[in-house]
This record gives sequence, C-alpha cells and structure tokens, in this order.
Amino acid sequence: MQAAMQARGDEVLWLALGNSVDMRLFTEQENITNSIAQAISFKPDAVFVTGNLVPDFIPGLKVQLFHGFEWKKKGHFRIRGSFDLYCTQGPLFTRKFKEFAEQHGYFDVVETGWPKMDNVFPLQKKVSADHHNNELASEAEHRKQILYLPTFSPKLTSTIDLLPEIKRLVSSKMHNWVIKFHPKMAKEVIAQYQALASQFDNLSIYAKADLVSLISQCDLVLSDTSSAISESLLQRKPVITYKNAKPDEYVLNFHTASELGNKIINVFENADKHAENFERFAAEYHPSDDGKASYRVIEASVQRIEHGLSANKKKPANLFRNFKLRRQENHWPWTKLS
Repeated sequence: MQAAMQARGDEVLWLALGNSVDMRLFTEQENITNSIAQAISFKPDAVFVTGNLVPDFIPGLKVQLFHGFEWKKKGHFRIRGSFDLYCTQGPLFTRKFKEFAEQHGYFDVVETGWPKMDNVFPLQKKVSADHHNNELASEAEHRKQILYLPTFSPKLTSTIDLLPEIKRLVSSKMHNWVIKFHPKMAKEVIAQYQALASQFDNLSIYAKADLVSLISQCDLVLSDTSSAISESLLQRKPVITYKNAKPDEYVLNFHTASELGNKIINVFENADKHAENFERFAAEYHPSDDGKASYRVIEASVQRIEHGLSANKKKPANLFRNFKLRRQENHWPWTKLS
C-alpha cells in the first residue's frame, strides 16, 4: 500500500498503537507515530485499517482492508459503525458486505482484492533443485518440502497431538520440514520442536516474519485453523488440516494424528485432483491475480474522497465506542488547553 501511495506522490503516516506492534518490522524510510494527536494533526484524507476499529476523531475516509481471509472467526462479518468503505478480497466477502451495505446504508463496498497478496501475485513457479543441476543436487534437495503452520490457541493448536507423528515422519527422512510458529505460541511447545530440530537436519524452525515467501517455496502446507490456510491455497499449495472446526472442501482434513502420513501421500499422489480446488477457491476468495489490489484500494478511496460515497445515510455517532477509544489511548485534548 505504501509503495503504491508513494508512487502517486502521496504522503504516508503509520499509526502504530499498542504494545503488540513489532516496531522492528518498520524501516528507517517509514514515517511512524504512536501518537493519536500526531495522527490527527497529519490531517489524513483517508485512514486504512486492518483492525476492527478506528477512532472517529481521526479525520479522513475510514477504509477497512481486513487482516485475513478467516471469515469463520467470530466477528469477521460484524458491522461496528467505524468504516465508510469496505475493500473486499473476493465474491465470498463482497456478497455479504453488500447485503450489510443495503441494510445499514452508510458505507460503500468495493471488491479490490487484498493488498497483502500484491506481494504474491503474479505467481512465480517454484524453482526446484532439478533446475539447478540434476547431477549435483543432493537427496535432501530433491525431497518435497512440508510447511507446518500451527495456530497458537491452546484449544485449537495441533502441536501437542501431532508431535509424535511428526517426529516419526521427520525421522524417516522422506521429506524436508519447516515449521513457522505464531508469535504467541507457548514457549514450552516451541522448545519441544526445537529439540526435535536439533536431532534432524531435515527439520528447521523459521523465525522471520516473511510468511509469503516461505509458502511459495513449499510443496504442501500442514495446519489446523491458521489464517495462512487461505494464503497457501491462493499460492496453489495443497493444504492438510488437523481437526479444523469448519473445514472447507478445498482442504484435506483429518481427526486422528496417525492419519497424517497417509494424508501426505494422498496429496503427492493425486496432485492433479487437488489442483482443481485451487481455481475454485480463488474464484470465490480472491480472483484478482495481477498484484494490483493496492492500486484499486487507492482508486476506490480517492473516488469517494473527491465525489462522496454512494451510500446516503449518516454513519452512527458511536459515542460510547469512541469514548472507550479515547480512554484506551488517553486522548483528552481539551484537558491540555490553558
């Protein structure tokens, strides 16, 4: 989004609120503040939000970008009265939010695609060791790579149940394994897998934040309820899930840990069959694959800044919610007047 804005000559300010923001992910070239007052004095024409709420006392068009594809999670389709424009990822989301737009009448909905996927599209083919040097490539380089993306929630995570089976499969040396833990994963769980990684050279734990490139280099994704499932399918990677509460038809779900090995074999032996799921999934979740979602978001926003919303009702005042946000951020500007 920032690159697209700066290409137009726009100014960008990042508002990073809360202790959970990892400031190390920002670069020296990015303009950042944790001050509500500074965000207000910036006088933004538009405020782009990946969270669920945004204070009304920050000026500008409020644009909802979403922070994932997990529509099954509680609250994804909740209308909180904070936004003027919803930029949806694909038809599955567009249909629902357009229904809400007709019902509430104070916000617009435009299907733009998800800006995060601009880092993925257009898709690049994975370069295997075969393309480098068939004769010199080692056995390890020819193995399929399995990416394990467990969620951190104690009620939903597969890490404990699958540990013995993963250990068995890793020890067979049939595949290479990479594990990417959620930042909130319990330390004792991570320690158990780190111990396993120290025993086998075909298992590694990935600590960096760049999940997009990690998915692009794998052959199969194993998960439970991670929001990265959708991102994996959009990169045309087959997905196996363990005890997913609401498994889609696009994934291969299982409920007994000992089934994992056979599920992996099934995916690799029936690659063409599973590939049919990818296009059906993309058509509903994110059909645009040109890598230009950010530009469509900006275009939709600028059009409404310059010409107004199509919606004709007034957005609710949200007095109580805005009071809570003021209290949360301790923003009481009138108390500082003398």
